[in-house]
Order: sequence, then structure tokens, then C-alpha cells
Amino acid sequence: MPHSPQEKKRVLTRVRRIKGQLAAVERALEDGAECGPVLQQIAAVRGAVNGLMSEVMEAHIRESFGEPATSEEERVARVAELAGLVRSYLK
Repeated sequence: MPHSPQEKKRVLTRVRRIKGQLAAVERALEDGAECGPVLQQIAAVRGAVNGLMSEVMEAHIRESFGEPATSEEERVARVAELAGLVRSYLK
């Protein structure tokens, strides 16, 4: 999770933008909009969520691997956690 005030502000701004995009998709569906534009809006939301995921993951990687591990067990645990995150991100 981003901890610096700048990173936190950037991530929250992204989340608010995504909320706005989702609200637009909801309105379009309620209004019976054409499928093409709705699919474009959904693709934009997916791209925004991927960007958010990427930014949070990058902050986590910097936090987790910015300092050397204090033991081999800690290093193995960090790598396993990161591998799990990448796996879930790529699904």
C-alpha cells in the first residue's frame, strides 16, 4: 500500500476516477445505451483498474524489496508473496 502522502493521494485520485467511470457505465446501462459505447466504457474501467493495481503493486515491491531481508526465510517469504501477487494480477 502506498504510504507516502503523494502516493496515497495519487492512488485515491485513481480510485475516485474509477468510481466516476463505473457510475457512467451504470447510467448508460440504465438508459439503455448502445452496446458498443458501453463496452468501450467497460474497457476504460478495466484499464483504469489495471493501472491502479500496477501502481499499488509497484509501491508494495519497493517497500518489500527496498531493504535487504534479515534472513533467508524472510527472503523466501517475500519472494513467495510477490509471486502470488503477480499470479493474481495476471489472471
